[in-house]
Amino acid sequence: MNDRTRALVVACIAVFLPVLVWYNYSAVLPTVSADWGLTGAQAGIVFGAFQAGYLVGILPFGRLADASSPRYVLAGGAAGTAVFGVAFGLLAEGFLAGTALRFLAGVCMSAVYVPGMRLLSDWFPAAERGRAIGIYVGTFSLSSGVSFVLTSRIAAATGWESAVVATSLGGLLVAPLVVWLLDDAPGRSATSRGIDLSLLRNREYLHAVNAYAWHTWELFGVRNWLLAFLLAAPAFASGGASASLAGLLVGVVTAMSAVGNVVGGALSDRIGRPTTVGIGLLGSTAILVALGWLDWLPLWALAAVLLVHGTLLSVDSAPASTLVTEAVDDEQVGAALSLQSFVGFLPSVASPVVFGAALDAGGFVLAWPTLAVAGPLGLASVVALRRRARRRSPASGSA
Repeated sequence: MNDRTRALVVACIAVFLPVLVWYNYSAVLPTVSADWGLTGAQAGIVFGAFQAGYLVGILPFGRLADASSPRYVLAGGAAGTAVFGVAFGLLAEGFLAGTALRFLAGVCMSAVYVPGMRLLSDWFPAAERGRAIGIYVGTFSLSSGVSFVLTSRIAAATGWESAVVATSLGGLLVAPLVVWLLDDAPGRSATSRGIDLSLLRNREYLHAVNAYAWHTWELFGVRNWLLAFLLAAPAFASGGASASLAGLLVGVVTAMSAVGNVVGGALSDRIGRPTTVGIGLLGSTAILVALGWLDWLPLWALAAVLLVHGTLLSVDSAPASTLVTEAVDDEQVGAALSLQSFVGFLPSVASPVVFGAALDAGGFVLAWPTLAVAGPLGLASVVALRRRARRRSPASGSA
């Protein structure tokens, strides 16, 4: 295995294990809500607290990944995510404690995802970066799906608390793995510079960030509430299918986003980043508009719709992040990705809460369209990016 391949493999393992914590709450959300007596909005807030913690940490940890080795930032973040994930399962007994522990886990997670992406951008040249980041982000999606399956299965057998603990412990393995097996890229130079505010004048960068922001609005709203939607659908609510089957289906649908990420990353190397982002946004939001009216479908048909949507949902993610790495100087990649994540994840704090409030007010028919607004708002930036690409290279569709 060459050094570049090893860097990709280790980085993917390092993101896979702590991301299990990101979604283990969502996998048991209906049970936790019932145990704690949460409203839809409160259940969304507990999930949104993780996102809020992520936002608090992403800028300082991104700067640290630029100024020092991103390996050590990643290792510490994974360990902290595991510790607070375990604490949620062992210590949380209600809304306030649960929200606080999820917030702290999110802070630690911010030291994992972007520093790993920063590391890969150091190892891979621009011509191969889309595929590499697609695999890395695809691993994030695969872990998200595995989290739903593992957590729901363990919870069915032993309770949600032990399920959360079991799926949180893996992050403790990341530190020795990263420190012992992974090196920084040759020729990498650290920088102590902070975030260059000239990024805010870089239109290509801003459009990429905006497209990514609306992607996260949709993505995290779907992932937090999909299991609750399935359990309320007639195919499950009537007793014809088990709750564990619903968790398995959500896990498979979420894992299909790994396919979408890999396909999106590779496709963007061929047809251009903006075009690929547009395909993903348009396809996924079109399905969301109709999803609230499709709960009457038989299980096999509903599963088919969700599998297609799960794939389309992440086609735009890797290309948007790759656009960011290409829009800035190499020494600013970590800071640029951090600012992208900070701005891009802001909507992900709000969308599960907005969805929950809409659910309380009018059910899933009203709630799903609150996520579909991502399409037109993200596509506006896609159009602008395509225009810039055509002006820069009329004969090429590349970004």
